[in-house]
Amino acid sequence: NLNKLEDMPEDQIEYLCLDFTVVEEAMGSTETVDLIPNGADTDVDADNLPEFLESNFKYRMLGRVQPQLTELLLGFLDVIPECLLVPFDYQELELILCGLPHIDMEDWVANTEYTGALTGQPDHQLVKCWWEVVEKYDEEMKARLLQFVTATSGDPSRGFGYLQGNDGNIMKFTIMVVEKSECLYPRSHTCFNRINLPMYDSKEDL
Repeated sequence: NLNKLEDMPEDQIEYLCLDFTVVEEAMGSTETVDLIPNGADTDVDADNLPEFLESNFKYRMLGRVQPQLTELLLGFLDVIPECLLVPFDYQELELILCGLPHIDMEDWVANTEYTGALTGQPDHQLVKCWWEVVEKYDEEMKARLLQFVTATSGDPSRGFGYLQGNDGNIMKFTIMVVEKSECLYPRSHTCFNRINLPMYDSKEDL
């Protein structure tokens, strides 16, 4: 577990007898893959642990599926030339490919949770101001707000009551109200579908 390695005392890391390789098993065969050149001859210690973690993570997320990703990318670029994609980030590209969704505001409001300074207070004035502002947004701005908080710009397929976090568990849209001393502007936590909303004094400030 890579997380446990980060918490392990530095003087114990070398006793794990790790090197810069990973072992892959597929179709009954086993293959040792070097994470760096001559990885099998490079032992992991406290000094190079950050490099080991980074190379291991990159391999698990990208390297092991590099052939498949390459073919997928080549196929995609065969349909849409790369020069046409350069001006857009991934969020803008999603909106272009999927279009502007119709967001069910009633479902969104009904399935929003409130934490922090206004835990369990859906009728607080700040909450009312928030939804009044959002209601006035056009569909594009609503989609961008939803994307800012949840990393997706459309309604969940089964409604906001089944909105999922990055771990696949249901994690509803959440407004966490914080003091302005913590932050002056809203901050999003897409892993938790949560927006940190400062305790603004008026609708105009919001």
